[in-house]
Amino acid sequence: DEARASARQSQQRSSSHRAGTARDRSARIMPKNKGKGGKNRRRGKNDNDSKRELTYKEDGQEYAQVIKMLGNGRLEAFCFDGVSRLCHIRGKLRKRVWIQQGDIVLLGLRDFQDAKADVIQKYDNEEARSLKAYGELPENVQINVDVGVDGDDVEDDAFDFEEI
Repeated sequence: DEARASARQSQQRSSSHRAGTARDRSARIMPKNKGKGGKNRRRGKNDNDSKRELTYKEDGQEYAQVIKMLGNGRLEAFCFDGVSRLCHIRGKLRKRVWIQQGDIVLLGLRDFQDAKADVIQKYDNEEARSLKAYGELPENVQINVDVGVDGDDVEDDAFDFEEI
């Protein structure tokens, strides 16, 4: 009788052990959702409501205006020292700060390549206006305007809708 009782107990233990492991396996595969939303909700949050401090250029840096977006994290910018440079958007800014044509950016110049630079920071329109007021940017710079390759304003010459 004792042998049968111990066999039953070991059988019950093994069946309950199997059931427990199945539950544990499913819990390990898909964790329970404890938050409120997924990646897109976190991505939509913008916590920098407070004004950030205005960053001025230092040695080895230059202000520039974006001429053309090239894709793959690169752009062409006209630096205010008179040189047009191929620029790389650093990883901290990629997919977080959207840079468009005509934006004012701060570039880190490369010691070993004068024709290339790295985008350190993008200034919004208010910050760019204050930089211009402080005399950091040249007076002839137009903020919030698309700029062509030769520095002229881009105009739409395709259609005149008033004639149609």
